[in-house]
Amino acid sequence: MEYILYEEDGAVGVITINREKALNALNSQVLDELSAQLDAVDLSKIRCLVLTGAGEKAFVAGADIGEMCLLTKAEAEAFGKKGNDVFRKLETFPIPVIAAVNGFALGGGCEISMSCDIRLASDTAVFGQPEVGLGITPGFGGTQRLARLVSPGMAKQLIYTARNIKADEAYRIGLVNAVISPEEGGSSKEAVLEAAKKMAKGIAAQAPIAVRASKKAINDGLQTDMDSAIVIEEKLFGSCFETKDQGAAMSNFLEKDKEKKLKVVPFVNE
Repeated sequence: MEYILYEEDGAVGVITINREKALNALNSQVLDELSAQLDAVDLSKIRCLVLTGAGEKAFVAGADIGEMCLLTKAEAEAFGKKGNDVFRKLETFPIPVIAAVNGFALGGGCEISMSCDIRLASDTAVFGQPEVGLGITPGFGGTQRLARLVSPGMAKQLIYTARNIKADEAYRIGLVNAVISPEEGGSSKEAVLEAAKKMAKGIAAQAPIAVRASKKAINDGLQTDMDSAIVIEEKLFGSCFETKDQGAAMSNFLEKDKEKKLKVVPFVNE
C-alpha cells in the first residue's frame, strides 16, 4: 500500500494514514487502501485498533479538494458513498478503534475520527467541519455523527459557521474523550499516540467476546428506541455465557475473591 501503514504491538494494531505531504488528505486511493487494510486485520489476535495520521501537522486535514473540485453531481455522490462505506466499516468494526488525533482534523478528518469508538486529542489538535465555506455540505457522515456526539444545536453551530475549534473546546463539548499533553520537551504526536496505545492495551487485556458484544450493543442500541435497545442488550448479554471467556473470567474472579476472604484477619477488640 502507498498511503496506509500498519503495524502490530501484541494484541493492538496501529493504522497510520501516511500521506504527510498532503496533510494526510483523503482521496479515493487512501479510502480504498484503508478499506483493504481493515479487511486484512487478523481478528483472531488483534483486539483493539489505533488510527492516526503521519507527521506532526495533521491527523487528516480533510478530503482531497484537488480530486473533488471537478466532480459532477453523480461523481460527488459516488465519492461521498465511498467515504461513508469506509467510515461505516470503521464504525461497525468488530473490535474497538481509538483515534489518536494530532494536528488538523478537519472535514473528512473530523468525520473519520467520529467513526472511531474513542477519540484522544493532542493539545495541538484542531477540529472542524469547514465544508460550507467551500460551497458543500459535510459528505462523510459529519452532519449525522456530530449531532449525535455533541448535540444537534452545537453541531449546527459548528457546521453553519465553518469554525475550527481547539482541543480543549472539543473536550468541553464532548467531541473528544481526553486531551493529552506531552512531557516537557516531548512531542504532542508521540504523547497522544502512546496514550492511545496504552488505552488500547488496557482494552485488549479484557475478555474479547465481551468487548465486542458491548460495542455492538451500544452501536445497535443507539439506532433504536429504549425498549428495543434493552432487548438487544439482553441477547448480547446472554450470548457471552457458555463461552470460554465467561467461564474462565468468572472462575478466576471467584478464586481471587475466595483467596482474599481467607487472608482477612478479624479485628479483635482487646
